[in-house]
Amino acid sequence: MDLITRENPARVAEIVGSVPVTDPAAVDAAVRRADDAFRGWSGLPVAERVAALRRGADTVAGRLEELAPLLARESGKPLADSRGEIGFAVAFLRWVCDEAPAVLAATEVDDDAGRLVVRRKPYGVVGCVTPWNAPVILAMLKLGPALAAGNTAVLKPSPLAPLTITEVAAALPAVQVIHGGAETGRALAGHPLVRKVAFTGGDAAGREIAATAGAMITPAVLELGGNDPAVFLPDFALSDADYERLVMASFATAGQVCMAAKRLYVPRARTAEFTEAYLAAAERVLVVGDPLDPGVTMGPVISAAAAARIRALVADAAGGTAGGTATPLGRSAPGHDPASGYFVTPHLVTGLDDHAPLVAQEQFGPAVPLLAYDTEEEVLVRADAGELGLAASVWSADEERAFALAGRLGAGFVFVNTHNRTGMSLRAPFGGVKRSGYGREYGREGLLEYVQSAAVHVPAAFRPGGPGMAPGAYPGGVHDEPPRSAGTGRPPP
Repeated sequence: MDLITRENPARVAEIVGSVPVTDPAAVDAAVRRADDAFRGWSGLPVAERVAALRRGADTVAGRLEELAPLLARESGKPLADSRGEIGFAVAFLRWVCDEAPAVLAATEVDDDAGRLVVRRKPYGVVGCVTPWNAPVILAMLKLGPALAAGNTAVLKPSPLAPLTITEVAAALPAVQVIHGGAETGRALAGHPLVRKVAFTGGDAAGREIAATAGAMITPAVLELGGNDPAVFLPDFALSDADYERLVMASFATAGQVCMAAKRLYVPRARTAEFTEAYLAAAERVLVVGDPLDPGVTMGPVISAAAAARIRALVADAAGGTAGGTATPLGRSAPGHDPASGYFVTPHLVTGLDDHAPLVAQEQFGPAVPLLAYDTEEEVLVRADAGELGLAASVWSADEERAFALAGRLGAGFVFVNTHNRTGMSLRAPFGGVKRSGYGREYGREGLLEYVQSAAVHVPAAFRPGGPGMAPGAYPGGVHDEPPRSAGTGRPPP
């Protein structure tokens, strides 16, 4: 049996665990098991489904101190961050359980126009393909709503972080877990019994998943990342704590977050002040080292390839034609050996123009450019440049001014006076525009992604004793009598 073996990215000689590769025949078997389970699971009252999910949430919460170190070891995410992610996934699942009965309830109108019942019906089997950077919460954003709505699910985690989410998924009902790379993902997305696909990941993989699902006319939810700008208006007023939050908005999970602050736009007259305060904040809060060390706030990146790519971006920005200046940030934990794993020194890079790769591309790593601007209209154009539009932030002492600019930005989610996870809300729909994908997670909208509206309707005219309608008539009294051609008895062409 082929295995996916996962090393610890902080100590690459250490093997954390392995999972079996799911071959195409086994993918088919998993989908068919999920399809077989669908009728029974979807036939349960929503209250019973929610009760089963609450038990799953309690099971995961009870294993938090066991699961968090496993997540830290396989992903490189610091231990406190790993605890936070698993705890947040539990909180989200419980929120789904609280909200689902009302959101998924049928609606009925019975009035002079007739009777209309609209039910929320599940799709069937949902194929979930999830990434490595937040493997537990990004899977739960799909599994929780899908299962509450009455779907069953087949989950394919990333081979770079398959271990913790496999344990978490085992606590939930109506879920099959498969493992593998791109071939396994294609087999899942293209399976004829998969009725909806939910994907979070990179642009190239997202295009492939979307094309595979589209060939089967299977609807999808896609979240494909972003090159997220943080715009500081001239009146911004940041405390030391604000700067510390801002640093972590870029460097949490070593910058490998779809909604991280990836470009910092600062008024030209205030760049020196901003830079000094930012560097000081990074020195206070950014500690690089082994994720299991309690004092560490930034671990390694996920792989050797990721480390090489990010180092090349920084080298190009600072030593190539871009002409920028890269300033190392933060400090190393005592005794930390950078050579032990895939560690990349975090940097703030200044002096770049908007065409530099570190600015124009989503870097997805611990390097962030600081860019000066002169006018609000200018920064709006520059912040919106490019094909990605996931998240952004606006920082101002005037909330109304911040909201006004936020409404003009081409992003699916705009934070105000914060950025990244500190600005999230379980009730707020999250997702991208442009090439950052389509569909929404979180909020009522995230629940409704996993149901289809099904209507049952009787017009008042056809209720017992009703007056009826002329054959072919339009509703609402529009052309009740279709016109007829003289001598033919047929409507005119």
